[in-house]
Amino acid sequence: MKITEIKTFKMQGGGRNWLFVKVMTDEGVHGWGEATLERHERAVEDSVHVLEKALVGRDPTEIERNWQIMYRHFFWRAGVILGSAISGIDQALWDLTGKVYNQPVYKLLGGQVRDRVRAYGHWEDLRPDPASQDPTAGFTAYKCAGWQVGESSFREKDVVEALREKIRVMRERLGPDGEIMIDNHGRSRPTIAIKQIEAVQEFDVLFFEEPTAPDNLDTLQTLRNANLRTDLATGERLFFRWGFKELINRRLVDVVQPDICHAGGISELRRIAAMAETEYIKFAPHDPAGPLSVAASLHVCAAAPNFLILETARDMPWHDLVQKTPLVIKDGYFELPTAPGLGVDLDEDVIASRPYPDDDYQGGSWDALDGGVADV
Repeated sequence: MKITEIKTFKMQGGGRNWLFVKVMTDEGVHGWGEATLERHERAVEDSVHVLEKALVGRDPTEIERNWQIMYRHFFWRAGVILGSAISGIDQALWDLTGKVYNQPVYKLLGGQVRDRVRAYGHWEDLRPDPASQDPTAGFTAYKCAGWQVGESSFREKDVVEALREKIRVMRERLGPDGEIMIDNHGRSRPTIAIKQIEAVQEFDVLFFEEPTAPDNLDTLQTLRNANLRTDLATGERLFFRWGFKELINRRLVDVVQPDICHAGGISELRRIAAMAETEYIKFAPHDPAGPLSVAASLHVCAAAPNFLILETARDMPWHDLVQKTPLVIKDGYFELPTAPGLGVDLDEDVIASRPYPDDDYQGGSWDALDGGVADV
């Protein structure tokens, strides 16, 4: 069996746009993967087709050899554009190989170590008013933003009390057994992040994500030195195992969050999870993208002993509609697919009905009150 072509499909998913890749073979077996990178899908798509030239004619089931070729046979390594292209192709190779051997991908990863995979949703997606709805009807775990996006979103003097009030309401609605997570998007200086965490510790938050910007890991050491009682998490903007090496070796966080669409695909996520396991760090993949990224992450989570919880974005109706047989969520858990490969196939007619927008850049960010540029 040989790779003959790698197709790409861009789709307007609703909350964000998606980029899918489809590896084709001379025996008619294909594999799907996802390489979504918000607002940069066109750049990733071009990179996929550069990598395609190195893989056509090769055996798709030689996943590790193909991964090494994609990573090492091009002078420039890592980075989010190339990383996303590699990630999507890698997922597709695992999907295809599972179909060849008639096994779900998690079986090829050593088999499942759990019977189902716990998931969480986004609190802000419970529109229009989270407090007026019953979140326990779906998930038993939710993540919310650490900063209020709006007119006063970057007034530091307001953020701590606003966060405390939001978490108080969430705890009241979810009850003592519901899990709460906070995503800070790296917006805070270390001192502000410490104040935020101290303000919500009484509500038993599962983890506080990206408390500070990912550019300088030493800021996490400042938080460690503050002797906080809340677990720290980060990793969505780190790439490949080398990007996680210092984070894990220094035990700067309690939870690592690689993204399967950016950090190297299924092959690399299982290695990052194993690295984290040696330091007793939990593994909770970042995953707010499309259906294939969720499916691919699900298989790694099923086989990773140190797995904690999996993110999924349910605010996009096309998430399920584009799947021929959607993944099943029951009582806040994903059921493990039993079909070969990823267990997900996409409907190309549905993809075609949702064309990628010509204007894919939604210009501007959230700016500070004085007009200065602030972190997204």
